[in-house]
Amino acid sequence: MTPAFHFRHPWFFAIFIFCCALVMANVVHYIIFRLIRRKEGQTAGFGWGMQRYLGHPARAIFLLTVALGALPIVPDLPAKFEDLIRQLLIMAMIVALGWFVVGCIYLFQSAILRRYDLGSDNNVQARRVHTQFQLFRRMLITFVVIIDIGALLWTFNDPRIWHYGSGLLASAGVASLILATAAKSTASNFLAGLQIALTEPIRIDDVVVIQGEWGRIEEINSAYVVVRIWDLRRLIVPLSYFIENSFQNWTRESADIMGTAFLYVDYSIPVEALREQLNKIVHPSPLWNKQVCGLQVTNLSERTMELRCLVSSRNSSENFDLRCIVREQMTAFIQENYPDAFPTTRFAARPDASIPPTQPSEPQHP
Repeated sequence: MTPAFHFRHPWFFAIFIFCCALVMANVVHYIIFRLIRRKEGQTAGFGWGMQRYLGHPARAIFLLTVALGALPIVPDLPAKFEDLIRQLLIMAMIVALGWFVVGCIYLFQSAILRRYDLGSDNNVQARRVHTQFQLFRRMLITFVVIIDIGALLWTFNDPRIWHYGSGLLASAGVASLILATAAKSTASNFLAGLQIALTEPIRIDDVVVIQGEWGRIEEINSAYVVVRIWDLRRLIVPLSYFIENSFQNWTRESADIMGTAFLYVDYSIPVEALREQLNKIVHPSPLWNKQVCGLQVTNLSERTMELRCLVSSRNSSENFDLRCIVREQMTAFIQENYPDAFPTTRFAARPDASIPPTQPSEPQHP
């Protein structure tokens, strides 16, 4: 066979065009995203993750577009097989487009959230935006998936499929009653997610106390919330819990917080000396936010005097550490300077007049 015969052969020509188109699609994809990676590496504010979120779906779209364009060139292909292949390629294209739209949603979230740093001291606005975008992202992805499935159904031209679809729609009334009963908790969690996104009782990285457990909001899903407890355990709480029950949110408006350290001492200790020592301990500490530092007598009992050391910090973690330091150093100060001022129980021996003094016994004679 001569080279001219190969190029005149319709199947060889079609395969040649198809391979050239595939190579061209990969080359175009490589060049575009190579430039994007270089741009992300050179520009600090450009790293939105376009390669991460759009690289694979864009490659699939390029390849499927080339395959659809090369399909009519294939010679002597039966019409039934050509329609089947075209149908499969169109369905794959719709799936790839849905994948690309989901990637665009993630890219948009990354571009917005990079402006709000959760690691800053006053991160209320950042936590608000992160929480809302996590919930809205899941809702948008669900909406895109539903539209994608609908578009897949619209690609079928067979009337029997539409007939089956009409039957499914007719039975949707009965099915909805069954699903409403079975998925009551799911629906309530979905509505609770909308309420949380709009009213913001909790946000990402909020410090909360739930059922006596102290922790931070680590993740807000469409059905539950993950709370990272201080000892690295995870508390899984349904979304509806935060709408129907009371809980403590220590960072609702600000991360600043005040904490107390109690001392129980004897009445003989001078309070002013302890107040001066507290200032010496707290004021140089980087854990103090330079707002509140005070010592007061908050209670008296028949044996002890209760002193409350009130200190403030930028967040609850620093406040916990600061209170521990106050307890340790204040106790050491009392031990060193007023060792007798710790609570003691006093006993006094007093003669009782109601009991007559004992008389010496008389010697007994044999």
